[in-house]
Amino acid sequence: MTDNAVAPRTPAPLTLLGTGAMGTALARAWLGAGHEVTVWNRTPARAQALAAEGAVVALSAAEAVAANRLVIVCLLDDASVGDALDGAVLAGRDLVNLTTGTPGEGRTRAAWAEARGARFLDGGIMAVPPMIGVADSGGYVFYSGSPELFEEHRDTLAVPAGTRYVGADPGFAALHDVALLSAMSGMFAGVTHAFALIRPEDITPKDFAPLLADWLTAMAPAVHQTADQLESGDYTRNVVSNLAMQAAGNATLLRTAEEQRVSPELLAPYMELMERRLAQGHGDEDGTGMVELLDLRADQELSGRAVPSAVDSASRH
Repeated sequence: MTDNAVAPRTPAPLTLLGTGAMGTALARAWLGAGHEVTVWNRTPARAQALAAEGAVVALSAAEAVAANRLVIVCLLDDASVGDALDGAVLAGRDLVNLTTGTPGEGRTRAAWAEARGARFLDGGIMAVPPMIGVADSGGYVFYSGSPELFEEHRDTLAVPAGTRYVGADPGFAALHDVALLSAMSGMFAGVTHAFALIRPEDITPKDFAPLLADWLTAMAPAVHQTADQLESGDYTRNVVSNLAMQAAGNATLLRTAEEQRVSPELLAPYMELMERRLAQGHGDEDGTGMVELLDLRADQELSGRAVPSAVDSASRH
């Protein structure tokens, strides 16, 4: 032992509201790292397994909040967060909300918490429960909101999964989360269509899957060119396959779907967007310009129309 040795930091105690599949995984990660964890769940029986592993089970959310300064919330939705914390004393608490929500909900909840004397972080979990607490699983959590809160509790927050702080705007964690999930949804739409095309044939899905995975991996770096074009404003920069060429190729994709008796409904909205951009005279661009067509704020400014909700827009396709 040297004179300047630093004593190991004692793991900070914390409270966790919500012991569903994700909440339970989070609690076990913190318990395994030596943290004292107080838990609460609306259905008490669902928290009992954690009691056997060392967690303290509170009888009410208010009691759980009172137990520790750091309070983590992982519930069903934003309304559940409001219901659970109704009546709890939040003054002096550090509230970290890992409940999946929208950017607007994150900003509103931050103002709500701060008005009650709490510091606030919103989080977006980029992982599934089996990835939580597993080293090198690739899982991480986006955080946004109070930078002071994040810095103070960074080590504790990093126990279940990696941390990525994305800004003081409380809505940014949810925005990053949903943007990535939206991209994933689009990818899975293409994957679903691809498997539908081969399904009637003597092609084994397990043999086709590695080809599909390799192709998607090879195409993924194109996102960097899209980002470069968006930042520069030059959508013709370093274009390999321009929009006119891509749109022309759509006819083959649609004829193949017809021959295979596969519905094109997963591809059609994207193809329609390509045709709209092409009709505006942007055939020499990459597909990046279609981002502008999705910006309903710009559309409202040009037309003076009210911006439809995302649900309304989706229902038209």
